[in-house]
Amino acid sequence: MMDKLEDFDSFLKNVDKISELVKDLKSSDVQVQQKAMEKADCYIAAFDEPCRTKVNKTTVNTSPPLQPSSSLQNGSPENFMKIMERDAEDRRVRRIAQAKKATALKDKGNEAYAQEDYETAVKYYSDGLAELRDMQPLYTNRAQAYIKLGKYKEAISDCEWALKCNESCIKAYLHMGKAYLALKKYNESRNCFEKIVEIEPGKEKMVKDYLAQADLEEERESQEMNAMQEFDKGGGKSTIVPHLLEKLSRPGQMPFYYCGGLEILSQAVTDCTGQTLFRLNNGFSIISSNDTIRSCLLQKTKDPDSQELCVSVLKLWRVICCGNDENQTMLLACPVSRQSIVHLVTSEHVAAQKECLAILCLFSQMPRGRRLAIDNLNVHTLVRNLMACISNPKQQQENTAVNILENFTAENKFCIQLRNVLTDSVIVPFTTILRNISKSNQHILPSLMSAVGRLARDAVICHAFAHDPECWKAFLVAIRQCSAGEYKEILYPMLGLIINLSSITSPVIQEHAASLCDCCLGLLRDSDGGVITRATGVLSMVLPQSSEAIQHVIQGDVVRTMHQLLKGTGQTATKYAIKTLTVCTAASHLAREELVKSDKKLSILRRLLGSSGDEMVSGNAALCLAHCLELEGIAGNLLGTDIVLLLLRHAAGDAKRTAVQQNAVIALGKLCQSEPRHTNQLRKLHGFEILHSRMKLIT
Repeated sequence: MMDKLEDFDSFLKNVDKISELVKDLKSSDVQVQQKAMEKADCYIAAFDEPCRTKVNKTTVNTSPPLQPSSSLQNGSPENFMKIMERDAEDRRVRRIAQAKKATALKDKGNEAYAQEDYETAVKYYSDGLAELRDMQPLYTNRAQAYIKLGKYKEAISDCEWALKCNESCIKAYLHMGKAYLALKKYNESRNCFEKIVEIEPGKEKMVKDYLAQADLEEERESQEMNAMQEFDKGGGKSTIVPHLLEKLSRPGQMPFYYCGGLEILSQAVTDCTGQTLFRLNNGFSIISSNDTIRSCLLQKTKDPDSQELCVSVLKLWRVICCGNDENQTMLLACPVSRQSIVHLVTSEHVAAQKECLAILCLFSQMPRGRRLAIDNLNVHTLVRNLMACISNPKQQQENTAVNILENFTAENKFCIQLRNVLTDSVIVPFTTILRNISKSNQHILPSLMSAVGRLARDAVICHAFAHDPECWKAFLVAIRQCSAGEYKEILYPMLGLIINLSSITSPVIQEHAASLCDCCLGLLRDSDGGVITRATGVLSMVLPQSSEAIQHVIQGDVVRTMHQLLKGTGQTATKYAIKTLTVCTAASHLAREELVKSDKKLSILRRLLGSSGDEMVSGNAALCLAHCLELEGIAGNLLGTDIVLLLLRHAAGDAKRTAVQQNAVIALGKLCQSEPRHTNQLRKLHGFEILHSRMKLIT
């Protein structure tokens, strides 16, 4: 194989020499042409050799004849060019046939790889390379198979050849990085992974994960090396840990015996050396394979001694996993620990529940721990049990449970796994809590709202909440109860959650829109500015879904209230209030009249057009103005104001939202149509050219 590759490289180098030769054959200098013909004769003789070898068998005539050889007579340069062209065509045809065979062998290799027959895969890939030596996928595929076989040096060699075929081959750097990592060459591994980002920056997240894996592997090796050095020195904790594990491995002892040993062991593994020695001396398997311990962890026995033993095991697991990534991986690799950690969340034994939640809290605090837990635990059962714990404040673990839930919602995979079981795991218990707010659970609701809100960032989960009738009924019950003043601190986070969920158009929301908006109208009189802002936010999101709700709030004097709110300076409140006004004025002639009655020259809308840096606010202000211009005489009221200039700036601007420009153009059109005298101002500002260029926005 190596000989063939060198031969191929040699051929590529000769291409430049042949190009120079052809140039010399066309030279006007007879001597240069004569020498070129002699060299050409040698090349042609070499092409006719029947076999390839590293030994040069070409005979060079040291006394060439004065006349060119017969192969170059009768128009020698042209004859040589024909020979070269014929040879190039032969090579092209031969390469197509070789590529076809190599591709077929690659496909067979892929099939063998998929069936985990890596030896056969390597054979097919090698046969493919015998046909076509510069086929990069054959090298990277064979490297991947070599890694599966533990042949890491061979994999690295193949990746190097792949990079000779394609210096930007990401797969080559990826497999090479994995192979170096398996060989514990951490710096070389990192260099390979980092090269991927240089070639394709979009792979940064993937590379970050591989770099983290390299760091963890290096850290694990360092920990184990240091632990073994301590063990070799003897004395102290290094000898205590193996000794205790040996005693705990004795089967058939009473729970009290194991409980005492685990307590002592927990005190001996508080540092990295102790944690590592526990792992190196099969600590995880010793604990999980013990019938007495396994029985208490799975709650098959509930006598006091067994309960205490269960607590001791959980405490030990927490201690040995604290700050130790490798131990966390080992713990969740064990079926007994995976099962017990999930189910003990709802243990009737308070101490066991507390220790179980402490372990989960440990995993939930860091991204790697969360991903480990999500990949290994039953997420559906875990969330259902966490919600049960939150719903039952008697054991006083609800704060920890909701913090764990909130931490896990940071992971997309966690949300994805909950999609199909959301109603059972989250919505039903959540709505039950909303319907039963009391002094015992009021403190936990803001955090629970936050956790549900983070879950709802997933589009599928948000859709499920928006279409659940019981959820919206529960919101109405909770708002009315909190509005009475007893649990007002819950209103702010609950309204924020409703705003987020209302981003989905839903028949369920439409059904309850009038009642929900009625509740919000009442909250607009609240003394808390934050509650007023979020109540306005709910109105701005819910009103577009229900004409009935719009008519209801207009009768409730919402236009005047929004106008007053817009006189303030709060950016969020302004955004919600102008959107609410725009929705109302779009649907109701009465709403337009109410707004103009409060502000004849529409100074608030003009101020928003002139000062707001928020495109959503500007766009809604322009649209709301356009609605009001449909009233007779309003355009005349605006003569002498800066309205034309303000609208023209937005029409001519480079807003990211084309709706801003569109609304400004529409408002300008209505303004000039209602009061032609505005046209003079538009002409002075060269506005017709701008409007002409923007007409495509409204066609």
